[in-house]
Amino acid sequence: MTRPELLVGVCGTATEVGKTWASARLAQALLGADRTVAARKPLQSFDPDDFASTDAEALAAATGEGVHDVCPEPGWYPVAMAPPMAAAALGRRCPTLAEVVAGITWPAGGVDVGLVETVGGVRSPLADDGDSRGLVRALDVDLVVLVADAGLGTIDAVRSGVDALAPLPVVVLLNRFDEGDDLHRRNWEWLVQRDGFDVVVDVAELATRLG
Repeated sequence: MTRPELLVGVCGTATEVGKTWASARLAQALLGADRTVAARKPLQSFDPDDFASTDAEALAAATGEGVHDVCPEPGWYPVAMAPPMAAAALGRRCPTLAEVVAGITWPAGGVDVGLVETVGGVRSPLADDGDSRGLVRALDVDLVVLVADAGLGTIDAVRSGVDALAPLPVVVLLNRFDEGDDLHRRNWEWLVQRDGFDVVVDVAELATRLG
């Protein structure tokens, strides 16, 4: 098993900020630039009544991989809670962080870019003994893409996320950014000009940088 040439962790400032959407679009953009890509979602919890497809299914559709290559079947928790809580609600054992890391596999021939999507926010419980931050640290990713909503609360959420992820390098993706929205534009300016963060507002721009 060969580690991807570039290993990218995809974290969010919270749940429902668009991590999976961004990961899938990023994978598609990289594939369109003739890069080989694999995506992994080691654990996923979901409400089977509310989702047309799971995160793993969306990522598999974007990369052309098998859905259980993206997320092995034991990592599926059909309860809309953080994985350790979902596992407990289902009467199942949630793996440790070390076990999650050990369970991530990559194509034998290697890939240019590997994307590992976490769950919830940066400090959301992911394993029995670790959170999303712990996973990207344990994987020693080359880069973290921190997905954030562009609207109210963005500055605090991004600052908290970047602080928690240190010392890993972070690129902030302001998702759902509308250049005509005054708040979105001011949030972007503050994060770049005052805080000095590396911020992009477009998945295609991010793909160009990673490609």
